[in-house]
Amino acid sequence: MMKGSMQCVASPLALAAMLYLGAIPTAQAQSQSTPEPQANVRGLDEIVVTAERREVNLQDVPIAATALTGDQLQDKGVQRLADLQNAAPSLSITDQGLTQSVNIRGIGIASGSPAVANGVATYLDGVFQPPILTASSFYDIASVEVLRGPQGTLVGSNSTGGAVFINTQSPTTDRIKGYVQGHYGSYNAVGAEGAVNLPITSTLAVRFAGTTRWRDSYYDDLGSFDNKPDRLDEQAGRVGVLWEPGSFRALGKVEWIDRNTGGYAYRPIRGTAFDNNRQADFRDLTYNAPTLNHERAFNASLELRYDLPGGVILRSQSGYTNKRINNLYDSDGGILMGDSSIPRDGILDTSSTQTQDQFVRERQWSQEFNIISPTDGAFNWILGGYFQKNKVDVIIESKSGAITDPVNILNFQDKQTLGVFAQTGYKITPAVELQFGLRYSHYKVDGDGSVVIGAGGPIFGPAGLKVSDLKGSHEDGRMTGKVALNWNLGNDSLLYVFAARGYKPGGANSATSEFGPETVWDYEAGWKSSFFDNHLRTQIGAFYMDYRDFQFDALEAGTGQTGVINISNATIKGAEFQAQARFGGLSFDGGVAYVDSKLDSVRIVNSRTLPPIGTLGPQCPTGTASNPPTCFDYSGYYAVGGGGPNLFSPKWSYNLGAQYEAELGDGVTITPRLNYAYLGPRWTNLIYSPTLDYLDGRGLLSAQITLRYHDWTIEGYATNLTNKAWVSGQSGNNEFYGAPREFGVRVSTRF
Repeated sequence: MMKGSMQCVASPLALAAMLYLGAIPTAQAQSQSTPEPQANVRGLDEIVVTAERREVNLQDVPIAATALTGDQLQDKGVQRLADLQNAAPSLSITDQGLTQSVNIRGIGIASGSPAVANGVATYLDGVFQPPILTASSFYDIASVEVLRGPQGTLVGSNSTGGAVFINTQSPTTDRIKGYVQGHYGSYNAVGAEGAVNLPITSTLAVRFAGTTRWRDSYYDDLGSFDNKPDRLDEQAGRVGVLWEPGSFRALGKVEWIDRNTGGYAYRPIRGTAFDNNRQADFRDLTYNAPTLNHERAFNASLELRYDLPGGVILRSQSGYTNKRINNLYDSDGGILMGDSSIPRDGILDTSSTQTQDQFVRERQWSQEFNIISPTDGAFNWILGGYFQKNKVDVIIESKSGAITDPVNILNFQDKQTLGVFAQTGYKITPAVELQFGLRYSHYKVDGDGSVVIGAGGPIFGPAGLKVSDLKGSHEDGRMTGKVALNWNLGNDSLLYVFAARGYKPGGANSATSEFGPETVWDYEAGWKSSFFDNHLRTQIGAFYMDYRDFQFDALEAGTGQTGVINISNATIKGAEFQAQARFGGLSFDGGVAYVDSKLDSVRIVNSRTLPPIGTLGPQCPTGTASNPPTCFDYSGYYAVGGGGPNLFSPKWSYNLGAQYEAELGDGVTITPRLNYAYLGPRWTNLIYSPTLDYLDGRGLLSAQITLRYHDWTIEGYATNLTNKAWVSGQSGNNEFYGAPREFGVRVSTRF
């Protein structure tokens, strides 16, 4: 069902008819002069990455990585972090509501607990980002870099799976410049973004950037509250300041984000006993409670660099983030109504409504210092120190119509991360380099909080009954690093082989329950090369990973509460291939990954089989009958989990884009483009239930056609061209859905 449809300049059918040639866009606007004859025969542009603290050509970095410019992100339909899985092999991002499970090669984050750290580190302008509020839209982006495999030397303790670096555009002192873009599309999607770069003096410049977006919901709420879940009302602004007098450089950025979606859109997993709306369109919801999702963020970064006379660089990177989220959930997705898709008499029965009011706030302070050597000698090196402090506040009140007493959860976490590291390279010969890196990370967390039922009720009184004490602490540390051998074969060809170790810290569930860190050893070999005078560029690699002490949410019988435990080990092996090419006006890019993983078996409580009567309590002593919430006997509810693939890890993933740029004369070009991305099926829970824990694979086709005239651009676009219905994630007994087919038009100009 299409809502808010529009009469577009180029309909999906017209786009499909025009796009049989394929295509990839040029990253720069056309020159204001007539294009030179050789413009269509040039090779590929160099891709520069900064993840290793230096500006280096991607083909010279001995790691598996995908790097995309801001223009390439738009061409591939990447509007936010979750869309990156359509452009980078081995990356999967699974929707879980408050957080998104970002995994690379099946390693990342598989828990929504505030006690759990990222396994794939995401950085914004050099500052590590907590896992909440990762759904905000990209705007004024310089590049995005996806690094696969543990980055334990330079990134540290939150990169067992890899790292994502998002780099926004920085001010420059050369001239006044910028861009303005507006769009309108399906579901009344309307928005604008832009930026302006203002040189103040020859050493001082300021850049202002911002975006605003609105969109109707993809869903209809049939309930009496007429919620608008998954609509979009988003505003964001960023200010960057550059001061560069001589050998000193200061670059500061501050950003504000306000995003309101009206609540998360989900429904009980279709075809199961939990499905409350079996005969309705899956875009129809039956919420019987109000919903809300309001996200706010403030991000600040400051990079200071000083170039010493001998070429050594002193660098400081400071960061601060403050992220807040307010959510109202209809936790069960609506009341069970048999096979009826419409409420009886238009009124939903709220007698068994399950609702949740949630507030989450995370503040972070971080500081890194580097001393970076030049690279023109036999030795090169980087020294560094790192400090990070996080304060996490979680306040939740859950209610059920069948249980009069609420459940209140308070969870407060104070985290501190320290790290010292060094990486050095030694050229054994001009073509062969030995690289060695080492880092020690220390982590400490102090937690406080409680789970209380019946506060203010007639049974347990004003204070309620405390059924779990979440106060606890944990401390650990690990050595990580990398040893590599890199061989430059000449003619833009690089062979590398390395072993690297990554680590993710543990934490505390309560005073009596801790979980330990995850660790991974990665053994990898790769080959990067360029052919045909840099018209074809390839990356190919293979890896074997030994993954230990996987952290997962499971019910702890000792407390009766869900906590994080180390449940299993895994082996992960696979191969990846990427290629980009440009021959005349024809360009293409693509990547494919094969990941084979297996988790060891583990015995856990299958919480889905427990009685639905609220808080059950801790395990009863031997010989004592169950008496919730005082205690409960869990002995009959254990199941064997694991023994299959790692979670959130598709065996196959691949993407392909192609375009053809045709010159029409007088500075006019027309460029049709097609994109296709496939993400294979993946499991979301260790029980491996084919109905509750399995996400089908999906392939998405998108298209666009771009008309450029000097500095002006008009684009017609269509995403999910075949209108495929697909599940984007799961949380409990509910599932989320990906966006339907959308099409629209974008108009932009650069100056």
